[in-house]
Amino acid sequence: MSSMSLLLADGRLPVGGHTQSAGLEPAVQAGLSREEVPGFLLARLRTTVAVDAGAAVVALHLVRSTGDPAPALRAWEARTPSDVVRAAQVELGRGYGRLLARLGEPVDRVLPRPIALAHLAFRLEVGSDDLARVVCHDEVQSVCAAALKLLPLDPLDTVGWALDAAPEVERVVKAVAGLTDPDQIPAATAPAGELWQHAHARTTRRLFRA
Repeated sequence: MSSMSLLLADGRLPVGGHTQSAGLEPAVQAGLSREEVPGFLLARLRTTVAVDAGAAVVALHLVRSTGDPAPALRAWEARTPSDVVRAAQVELGRGYGRLLARLGEPVDRVLPRPIALAHLAFRLEVGSDDLARVVCHDEVQSVCAAALKLLPLDPLDTVGWALDAAPEVERVVKAVAGLTDPDQIPAATAPAGELWQHAHARTTRRLFRA
């Protein structure tokens, strides 16, 4: 399915991603400026996104080999200790679960985004490298789309951010595309981002769920 798999993470496929800012709104509420967004995006790719992409790739391997991605799910949960962050990923996964059901492959429970995407990749015969790229692309586009609503900027700025992030996306893809064991999933964390998301979850003035 090659690069066309990126459409799975595009806003033109409304599975709920439009409700998420990939942590940008909490960061902006904590004082992040528009000049700092590219750095924020790179930090996300190197931490939480690397964990999600690695978990998705390992889950895909397990679905193919055993039919059971549960070990990858447990490893992802261990690397995602924040209940707020996990809840946001489950909300995204719910949307991909609806898509799976429409494709005739319903899952018996709501799964977080990385595991739900692994099931979808298996159903659509998407390779592990493109699956990792989808996870990264989803994050980049979520941040860029949210920034247009949260900050005063030119839409061309966000295009530049996405292009500038492409080398880091490919580094993440290269690092995780060959993973097969849950113990190999990256364990990078972003404590400041988690704190911001916890504060955001308690506020009543927000545009995005997370």
